[in-house]
Amino acid sequence: MSRIVHVIGGGLAGSEAAWQLAQAKIPVVIHEMRPLRPTPAHQGDGLAELVCSNSLRSDDADYNAVGLLHEEMRRAGSLILTQADIHKVPAGGALAVDRDGFSAGVQTALAAHPLITIVREEVAGLPPAEWGNTIIATGPLTSPAMAEALLALTGEGSLAFFDAIAPIVTKDSIDFSKAWFQSRYDKGTGSDYINCPLSKEQYYAFVEALVAGEKMAFHDWEKDTPYFEGCLPIEVMAERGKDTLAFGPMKPVGLTNPHGPKPFAVVQLRQDNALGTLFNLVGFQTKLRHGEQARVFRAIPGLESAEFARLGGVHRNTFVNGPRVLDGSLRLKAQPRLRLAGQVTGCEGYVESASIGLLSGLFAAAELLERPLPPPPGTTALGALLAHVTGGANAETYQPMNINFGLFPPPPERDENGRRVKGRDRKKLYSTRARTDLGPWLELAAALTT
Repeated sequence: MSRIVHVIGGGLAGSEAAWQLAQAKIPVVIHEMRPLRPTPAHQGDGLAELVCSNSLRSDDADYNAVGLLHEEMRRAGSLILTQADIHKVPAGGALAVDRDGFSAGVQTALAAHPLITIVREEVAGLPPAEWGNTIIATGPLTSPAMAEALLALTGEGSLAFFDAIAPIVTKDSIDFSKAWFQSRYDKGTGSDYINCPLSKEQYYAFVEALVAGEKMAFHDWEKDTPYFEGCLPIEVMAERGKDTLAFGPMKPVGLTNPHGPKPFAVVQLRQDNALGTLFNLVGFQTKLRHGEQARVFRAIPGLESAEFARLGGVHRNTFVNGPRVLDGSLRLKAQPRLRLAGQVTGCEGYVESASIGLLSGLFAAAELLERPLPPPPGTTALGALLAHVTGGANAETYQPMNINFGLFPPPPERDENGRRVKGRDRKKLYSTRARTDLGPWLELAAALTT
């Protein structure tokens, strides 16, 4: 087996994976197709270019899951977080960077490493067998040739149309004095869905708010990509007629409201993760702006205080169905010499992509060095995100996801004094537990570099 690892893609995930491998004394070749083959979204040819925002979101490691992920990556020796801290700009409680300085810093560090070679070329399709261990980190704008090769290998839909994503809420934030568990006609277990009832007046007000709500504009590079007809945004369906939703995803048939009269329409929520802590709004893919989504969807009875683990969206994307095609160390089941990293796995966001790159690099290094490295504990941000990508999510409804506390196993509901812990204090329990549980795993990861 070759000791050289090839990394396809020089974005955040590919850059982080290459760094982790090189720190473990494994030679790496990074293959980046820009500038020979530009993408519709990138402006330059620097590695780790931030395409949209310059923010890596909240840096609060006590009460925010992405801030906790920042902390864990720093503890694991992340190149991306190191350079983000160096090139930080004022942004309140967020971690935002000078995007040009950040990209240049990452590229300089990689180019200066004696075990890293950067090659500017497109890898048009699956890498040759003689490359051996390879990490594919080609991002949401994976080239058509690579997307088609992954599709042929996995049999899964690497997507090149507008993928419509439904919002996800935490179960604990749903008001069950108004909502209830029941499947239509009591099919399945009889209680597979959470139901939120709307009267006729509430339904028509909801439809009016949907149609009038401010929508996200498409990027220029998205405009020629059609909607997937089987997954239309809910506001597009509402525009086809005020009763369309009542006879579609919000039909009230086969349900009995234990809290009151028969509803005119019903919003159903379906379990979205194995832990049963997250539920998605069925059929509620949307292009509404995020602020509008929170306002409109919290008008639904039972969701007045909903906490959104993910808001909806519609955008061009390329990713595989991770729970079906990846093993626990991010290898493709169909061809284990290939690992995936970054957004092509179905994670969402700069930091999440980089963290999956970090893990992919460490797993590849451990395999080559023949040293044990299990997945991080599921109670940590790294472990929770990895578990979601590789099996914790429902494969039938798998969609890109940012890190959030809904991906973690719930902590105890009561403290050592028997008091129920809620809200902000409960979030602190997640981060405190994660810090403790990550320690032993970090020792194993650090041993790879010695």
